[in-house]
Amino acid sequence: MTVQSLTDLAVVYWSDRVVQDNLLACLTIVGALLLGLVVGYERTWNGRAAGMRTYGFVCMASAALTVVVGHPASWYGGSVTNALVGDPTRVIQGIVTGIGFLCAGVIMKDGFTISGLTTAASIWTASTIGIVVGIGYYATAFVLTLLATVGMLALRQVEWRLPSNHELAVRLRCTTAGALSEIELHQLIAAHGFALSPESLSIELAPDWTEWHFLASSRHTGIPSIDRLATTLAALPGLEGLQISHAKN
Repeated sequence: MTVQSLTDLAVVYWSDRVVQDNLLACLTIVGALLLGLVVGYERTWNGRAAGMRTYGFVCMASAALTVVVGHPASWYGGSVTNALVGDPTRVIQGIVTGIGFLCAGVIMKDGFTISGLTTAASIWTASTIGIVVGIGYYATAFVLTLLATVGMLALRQVEWRLPSNHELAVRLRCTTAGALSEIELHQLIAAHGFALSPESLSIELAPDWTEWHFLASSRHTGIPSIDRLATTLAALPGLEGLQISHAKN
């Protein structure tokens, strides 16, 4: 093949339409990357494992797949003679399904505490932003980015200030001689402004000790203090072990 033949092939492959479509795709994925980085900054600020890079890549990849499928005439340099038709809805469906596996990987359960739900939801939102950018709804993508970022930064403060049901996860181990009854446990928790959640109550028995696991809920504005409750439980006769933590579920 001569140099002239290679030049002619390049000119045909990189026609004006192909160049324009590539330029549009490049600008789209760059914009999607920036929007994803904006959403991911809040996760980075709060020290989460999924940070700016994760959100940027998710948003960028979603936009790339969506914008490319919308220009089938430029696939393979426009050299395919048969008409190619891309179905964006199937691509979007595949993106949403794939992102679901990524989101499932960041959700963790430890006892009564479930973490990672906000991160999973925000990753899914980042992929949606990428899809919206890819199909050309730039203003919508910008508004969605703004709402997601403001929501992640500000709604946490709003949640803390609204009256809500906050829960503490308690593990209490006492000797068999000093074990509390369920009624005594309810009364002790209630004296500190908490209510024991009956459906969360479990008991583990051994020859020398009894261990309770339960959630203590408090309907107050803000995060409840555990100091007084921990001090009272720590003074119980026959106490062998105590663990109290804020439960998120």
